[in-house]
Amino acid sequence: MIYTIDEAASSNDVARDRRYVSGDIVWVEHQTAGRGQRGHSWSGADGLDLTFSMVVEPNSLPVARQFLLLRATALALVDTFAACNIATRIKWTNDIYAGGRKITGVLIENDISNGMISRSVVGIGINVNRRSFPAELPNPTSMLLESGREFDRRSLLETFESAMASRLEMVRTGEWDELAARYDSLLYLKDEHATFSLPDGTVFEGVLRGTAEDGRLLVERTDGTVNAYAFREIGLVLKK
Repeated sequence: MIYTIDEAASSNDVARDRRYVSGDIVWVEHQTAGRGQRGHSWSGADGLDLTFSMVVEPNSLPVARQFLLLRATALALVDTFAACNIATRIKWTNDIYAGGRKITGVLIENDISNGMISRSVVGIGINVNRRSFPAELPNPTSMLLESGREFDRRSLLETFESAMASRLEMVRTGEWDELAARYDSLLYLKDEHATFSLPDGTVFEGVLRGTAEDGRLLVERTDGTVNAYAFREIGLVLKK
């Protein structure tokens, strides 16, 4: 079920309430403290964008397999945009890019019990009908800018709801290799030379080759070695 709320700190905060069950979506029109990955904030435009969270209860998925939820979410978003005739790719770990610019961000927060994921809140922000962005955002775009037309946000949310249900069914039935292969095939800059940065400030050239089973990014160095990097252990240096 889709619940609409006029204002809240963030949709993830609201969706953590146990009144919402698996499959429920909380759509917040105005977020006062929206969150993104790496401690960043998420700024949506009221009446133009979509900021919402879906509750997922993954039937005691092992913590070691938590990246499956992110794969399922990213692919459901790609499916949603495809239904709107917008081609997108996945920037590891969980941003969605259209034409080399960010159109969507994802933040997943998990509840852990005895080494299993008992409940997840999947927060998503989609730039839908916006024509302009704050100057401090490095590379944003919107569905309107990519397609030249406006979209009904409720219909878009319903399209995502259906796409996410299909991808989560693949998680439930163990189609994990298929999810991983599809996710990797859609990675932004896959098999291309790119510039990467490490937490200590080191910058190096490499080729993005895909992801490991646990979601770590596989990067081939110039010497031919392939290293796996976890979230926060590496960054992609984007051209401006």
